[in-house]
Amino acid sequence: MVTGQTGIFALGDAAHGFFEFVLREGAPADAFVKAVADLRPPHTTVGGVNLVVGFRPELWRSVAPDDAPEGVHGFDAELRGADGFSMPATQADLWVWYAAAAYDIVFDLGKATIEALAPFAILVRETTGWSYKHTRDLTGFEDGTENPTLYEAPEIALIENGAPGAGGSVLLFQQWRHHQDAWTALAQETQEHVIGRTKPDSIELEGDDMPHDSHVSRTKVVEHGDELPIFRRNVPYGTVTDHGTLFIGFSADQNRMHKMLEQMAGADGGPRDALTRYSTPLTGAYYFVPSVQSLKRFTTPEED
Repeated sequence: MVTGQTGIFALGDAAHGFFEFVLREGAPADAFVKAVADLRPPHTTVGGVNLVVGFRPELWRSVAPDDAPEGVHGFDAELRGADGFSMPATQADLWVWYAAAAYDIVFDLGKATIEALAPFAILVRETTGWSYKHTRDLTGFEDGTENPTLYEAPEIALIENGAPGAGGSVLLFQQWRHHQDAWTALAQETQEHVIGRTKPDSIELEGDDMPHDSHVSRTKVVEHGDELPIFRRNVPYGTVTDHGTLFIGFSADQNRMHKMLEQMAGADGGPRDALTRYSTPLTGAYYFVPSVQSLKRFTTPEED
């Protein structure tokens, strides 16, 4: 049976490091993928660290055409919406995520990764994440209230067996900077109408109390009467004076994530997500996260 990268579903780590790389000009893509595949054990077992890697969909397809989902593509163009709002495209070739109980583990493995991949790729972005009050983001609201359970998550996040790219997942990764002063100036009731949930206990607003432009309303993707969920692993990032949320969404279907972004931006003809008036996207990229078995195809055999 094909299995997804286990770090996708490994909840509870407090320290996170995200590294995005672009391939050096002239560097062979297959050798690059092999170098990434070799980042796996034994290098990532110390301290119970979790590792997830994702590739630009087009790059992965170039080295594994028989093991790539059809139609999945990079975030290569800015997404423009209502009121002049836009989401930037900052697509890179590789995304590496380390998560552990403490940041020293993430630091050491991130440093080793940059050194190991230096012959093939250049680091273009590095971001650190951390947990805040267990499940809250820095708006003070609970993040991921409607996330599927770990029992349900693989069916949502992973491409089904028998399909191209089976066991893999499509990742949407964005960095959102919060406008903290403007946000904290709002009364709690106003904040709740922006989000679409109560702040203390994260109960979804109902009926006429739910604004059409609330974050809940504009991130909920519905087709033919059915809600299409994704599996979120969002974490806060930054400092006291410059911070926000790292959106980390996994899905077997890229279309539902792109539709969610269009709704948030008001690019679908509907209202713009009210939360986008208090948070600005700084980056945007899609990556394909291959299955464990797919990566093993590229791993250098260990010597006895």
